[in-house]
Amino acid sequence: MVPIGGQPALWHIMRMYAHFGFRRFVLCMGYRSEVIREYFLNFHRMTYDATVQLGTDAVTFHRTEGMVFEEDWEVTLAYTGELTMTGGRVFKAASRYLGDAENFAVTYGDGVTDADLGREFAEHLAGDKIGTVLGVNPPSRFGEFKLEGDNAFGFEEKPEIEDHWINGGFFFFRRQFMSYLNDDPGLVLEQQPLKTLAADRQLRVFKHSGSWACMDTLRDVEMLNKVWTEGQAFWDPSRLPPRT
Repeated sequence: MVPIGGQPALWHIMRMYAHFGFRRFVLCMGYRSEVIREYFLNFHRMTYDATVQLGTDAVTFHRTEGMVFEEDWEVTLAYTGELTMTGGRVFKAASRYLGDAENFAVTYGDGVTDADLGREFAEHLAGDKIGTVLGVNPPSRFGEFKLEGDNAFGFEEKPEIEDHWINGGFFFFRRQFMSYLNDDPGLVLEQQPLKTLAADRQLRVFKHSGSWACMDTLRDVEMLNKVWTEGQAFWDPSRLPPRT
């Protein structure tokens, strides 16, 4: 719920998915779940312009520019435990609300990207792996010395690390992935489930060399607000690849 341009990060992420045709969302809530619940149960009141007739308390909501995806969203607010870790949250929510879906997406809720999630999903469906994860290649946060012994002969500020891919946090899984999960509240998605999936050669990496950012620090949040304010938000649907 960290605000970016006046809207919570979740809203931005869901708009990214909606751009590629995804409409059903399950939010795996825990700590401060009441904040998320209040936002979505009062979504129009929290996001739309409104006209109030004070004599009757009648309220008219006005859709403004940019509010084009939300009307057909289905958002399930699933409480999965205040202390439950990522793997346990996915298991609990999917067990209740996956229904007969054969594939589902998972993301952390704190990262944005201009990756083509529609293409990632299409390649996931066309492949034979249980899971697909977005792999990103962000520049290092720190400058890097080039050394000969203890002597520097070069310096590169925030270099790109060639062929070094990290977990970008946007997953697609086949239903079989549920067998890698359980209801242990201490189950961390990135530990036993993903490590076992990779060891079984069932995890494919969808490489993306474009823009990606997470919200780990106040500095990250300030940067994302800055690019949003300047009209340069790389994750905004107007800048994303067209839906195919």
